[in-house]
Amino acid sequence: MGGALAVAYGIAVYGFFVATLAYAIGFVGNILVPKSIDSGAPAPLAEALIVNTLLLGLFAVQHSVMARPAFKRWWTRLVPHAVERSTYVLFASAAVALLCWQWRPIPEPVWTVRDPLAVTLIMAVFWSGWAVLLISTFLISHFELFGVRQVFARLLGHALPPPVFRTPLFYRHVRHPIYLGFLLGFWAAPVMSIGHLMFAIATTGYILIGICLEERDLVSLFGDTYRDYRRRVSMLIPLPARKARAPVRQASHGPTTSAP
Repeated sequence: MGGALAVAYGIAVYGFFVATLAYAIGFVGNILVPKSIDSGAPAPLAEALIVNTLLLGLFAVQHSVMARPAFKRWWTRLVPHAVERSTYVLFASAAVALLCWQWRPIPEPVWTVRDPLAVTLIMAVFWSGWAVLLISTFLISHFELFGVRQVFARLLGHALPPPVFRTPLFYRHVRHPIYLGFLLGFWAAPVMSIGHLMFAIATTGYILIGICLEERDLVSLFGDTYRDYRRRVSMLIPLPARKARAPVRQASHGPTTSAP
């Protein structure tokens, strides 16, 4: 793939990702979008459970399999290295778009918060989660995470530097602030329907499994540096860091993540 074509592809995919993420935020929060997690005519319960489970499963399998190094080694025999990450982002965004489009609402409420102050606080947590997620991507390498840096490097004939390890800002307090942001966004709901609860439980389970797979890859990549980081810093809940056993050299790239 030529450099200019790769850049056009990478930018188009990034735009699709941004649009999909914006819609997904509205979808989960029942905000502005024409079809949200609780809107639309309810389907029969059995249909809703089956379809929603398949949609969530497709997202989880795509996200996890395509993010693994073994898959990437095989995949890049077919797809140029420069657009491998953009192609991953394309498939991930398509899975999210399909989920938002075909989701079957189960609107019966599990809880409903009516106090205005409480609702305001819950929505503050909701928006804080998405802010933490977005800021965390920029703390590492936002445009590399979503494939843009790779296609421009291909165009300019530059080689990307090898990944190195550092822990900026949020990463000093939790190992996975991007996933923490997702969890806050998924669970902070003044009205929690059965369908929304199903979505939140399933995505939480996926995130926990994904963290295990991702940390295995990070240990393989960074060795004792990441093992010590994992021992000192909590996974998702900000807690006081434990003392390091030995000095850990910090460098210029944060922990990588498979989140879109």
